[in-house]
Amino acid sequence: MAEVMQDLGIQEILAQFGIEEINNGASLGSKWLKTRGERIDSYSPVDGKLIASVNSATEVDYEAAVLKATEAFKVWRTVPSPKRGDIVRQLADRLRFHKDSLGKLVSYEMGKSLQEGLGEVQEMIDICDFAVGLSRQLYGLTMHSERPGHRMYEQYHPIGIVGIISAFNFPVAVWNWNTALAWICGDVCIWKPSEKTPLTAIACQHITNEVFAANDIPEGVSCVLIGGAELGKLMAEDKRVPLVSATGSTRMGKSVGAAVGARLGSSLLELGGNNAIIMAPSCDLKMVIPGAVFGAVGTAGQRCTSTRRLIVHEDIYDKVLESMAKAYGQLRIGNPLDENNHVGPLIDTDAVQMYLDSLEQAVAQGGKLIVAGGVLSGEGYESGCYVKPAIVAAENHYAVVQHETFAPILYVMKYSGGVENAIKIQNGVPQGLSSAIMTNNLKEAELFLSCVGSDCGISNVNIGTSGAEIGGAFGGEKETGGGRESGSDAWKVYMRRQTNTINYSDSLPLAQGIKFEL
Repeated sequence: MAEVMQDLGIQEILAQFGIEEINNGASLGSKWLKTRGERIDSYSPVDGKLIASVNSATEVDYEAAVLKATEAFKVWRTVPSPKRGDIVRQLADRLRFHKDSLGKLVSYEMGKSLQEGLGEVQEMIDICDFAVGLSRQLYGLTMHSERPGHRMYEQYHPIGIVGIISAFNFPVAVWNWNTALAWICGDVCIWKPSEKTPLTAIACQHITNEVFAANDIPEGVSCVLIGGAELGKLMAEDKRVPLVSATGSTRMGKSVGAAVGARLGSSLLELGGNNAIIMAPSCDLKMVIPGAVFGAVGTAGQRCTSTRRLIVHEDIYDKVLESMAKAYGQLRIGNPLDENNHVGPLIDTDAVQMYLDSLEQAVAQGGKLIVAGGVLSGEGYESGCYVKPAIVAAENHYAVVQHETFAPILYVMKYSGGVENAIKIQNGVPQGLSSAIMTNNLKEAELFLSCVGSDCGISNVNIGTSGAEIGGAFGGEKETGGGRESGSDAWKVYMRRQTNTINYSDSLPLAQGIKFEL
C-alpha cells in the first residue's frame, strides 16, 4: 500500500495537512480532542487502499465544540465585517497555495476526476473572493416613517452558531460555501462532514487553522466533528444552533428539517435532484450532446445537479439516441487522477449495488437498455467501484425514474407537440433542483424560464444542468428543500434581520392615532 500511495504522492499530502499525526475526529480550532468514538477507515474508491483512519467524535466532543463555539462567537461577532472579510481573503490565498494538494486528496478520497477535484478547490477560492467583497456590502434598507420626526431602517446581525452537514460528493466546496459567508457575517461554524470523506475535512481545518492562528482568531470559530448520523441529530435538535445547513438526500433532509423545525430553528436544505435537459427540434446537437454527456457521467453521476433525464422531441429522438450511444462508446473509465480518463469510480461498493438495482428496476418497469451498464473488473478496477455509464429508454412515470439515483444512469424519454409537453414531463418529479432546455427558438426559451415553465431553482438555456457559478444563489424547490447557498443574497440566511425606528422629535405619537393622556 505504501508503495502505491508514494507513487501518487498521497503520503506527502497527508503529512502536509498533519493527517499522519492527527487521527482524532474533533477539532475546536487548532486543538484536536482525543476522541473515543468508533474508528472510521477511509478507503479510496480509486484503488481500494486504506488511506488513513480517524476516531469519530462523541456526544462529549460535540458538547465541547458547542461550548467553545459559543464563547468564540461573543468575540468574533464584534470584529468589524471588513476585518472578518480580510481573514477570509487570507484563507483564499492559502487555498491557492494548497490547491494542487487538496485537489488531489479530494480526487483520491472521493473518486472524482483530478480536474474536478481541482475545480472544487477553485470553487472554494471563488466563494472566498465573493465573500470578501460582500463583507463591505451587508446592506439593510432605510424606510420613510409615517410619523413625523421618525426614521426607520433595517440591519442584519450575526445569528450565532451555524451547523454544517455536508455530503461526500463535494467534500470541501459545500463546507466553504457556508463558512465563507457565515464568517464574514460574524457567525461561527461547526462542521460535520461525511464520514466517507473525513481526511479532506481534516485538511480543510488544517488550512483554516494556519490562517486563524496567524491572526489570533479565537478557538471555536471553526470546529470539525467527524462521525455518523448521530452527530447530525444532536446538531439538528440543539437550540444553541440557530441555523443548520444540510446537504444530502431528501430522506436525510426531511429528518433534519423536522428536528430543526420542531424547535423553531432555521434550516438551509440542499437535497436531491432529478435534473432534466429538454432537447427541442431546433437545438444544435453538435453543441448539446457533449453537454448532456458530461452532465450525465461527470463525477460518475454523483452530483446533485447531474443530468438524470433527457427529454427529446420525437423529430430528433432517434438521432439523439444514436449520437449519445456513439459518445458513450468513446468514454474512458479509470483512475480519476489520470487526466486522460473521463469517468472515475463510485464512492463505494454500496453505491455500486444501488446502481445495479436501479438498472434492474428500470428494465423490469419497461425500460430498454440503449447503452448497457455493468461493473468493471480486472487490472485498474480492483476497488470494485468502477461501473459503465448506462442509457435507458424510459418513461417519466416509472418509479425508478421518479427517484434520484446517485450513479451514471441516464433516462431518455420522448415528447411530441410543443415545448409545453416537455415542460410538463420535466416538472413531473418530486425534486426541483436544476433544469435546462436546448433550443434556438426564442419563444421556447422564454416560456421555459417563465412562471409556467420549469419549476426548478436553477433553469438554464443552452447549457447543461451542472456547473453552477458561485455568483448566483444555488438551490432548488420541492423535495430539493428550498435552500439557497453561495451567491446573490444567500448571505441573509446566516443573519438575523432587525427593524429599527428612531424618534428624534419632542413627542411620542402612538400607533393608529391612539390618544393616551395622563
